Amino acid sequence: MNVMQPVHRSILALDIESSTSEERTNPIKAELRHEVYRFLRAALTYARIEEEICDRFEDRGDGVLALIHPVDHAPKTYLLSRFMPELCRLLVDYNRELPADERGRRGLRLRVVVHAGEIHLDDNGYFGEALDLACRLLDAPVFKKTLLQSVSAPAALVVSDEIYWNIVKHGYEGLRKETFQPDVSVRMAGRRHRGYVHLPAVELEPAVLGGAVAIGPGIRAIGARTPAA
Repeated sequence: MNVMQPVHRSILALDIESSTSEERTNPIKAELRHEVYRFLRAALTYARIEEEICDRFEDRGDGVLALIHPVDHAPKTYLLSRFMPELCRLLVDYNRELPADERGRRGLRLRVVVHAGEIHLDDNGYFGEALDLACRLLDAPVFKKTLLQSVSAPAALVVSDEIYWNIVKHGYEGLRKETFQPDVSVRMAGRRHRGYVHLPAVELEPAVLGGAVAIGPGIRAIGARTPAA
């Protein structure tokens, strides 16, 4: 990639909720990081987004950044209608299998952002305003608070204005625009940018322990869970 020439990418980033909690020792952080990468790869595979069309994943310490090439067989719609429901299903299964006394330390919920735009790469990694915006949305205090206050969602998703108006608004693959709320607003590069927040709905077992939800079966995420075939 020529650093002076921008290239278009779909931007997907995940962060672990409460990664700096005092209960999260370094060995536990290592376990959770391993699970996040495992779930990312599995959900991308389910959505038919092969790792070969992704740039090298970039580690964020408590999360990971994935940049996806614009190819016809893996449209942006798949990130919302296939990747996200599958990621939530994996989180549901993981949390449900944890012993009750480990949910506070090892319970795993994720904040997720989806955006798209022009990016650059140099010897030190990826950069550009599109990435800056994705990170601002992902780290917005109001977005963090939304997931923190939810007892039913294994993950929270925020999408940029571009993704909302070009993808969500049109209802592709069962997406429902009324489930995306314009709750996030960030200012960057002299402009105000909106983020639209979605909390997947799931059925819960009665207990909610240690900030990690005890999640039961029956996930009902953004749209119907689309088969990978």
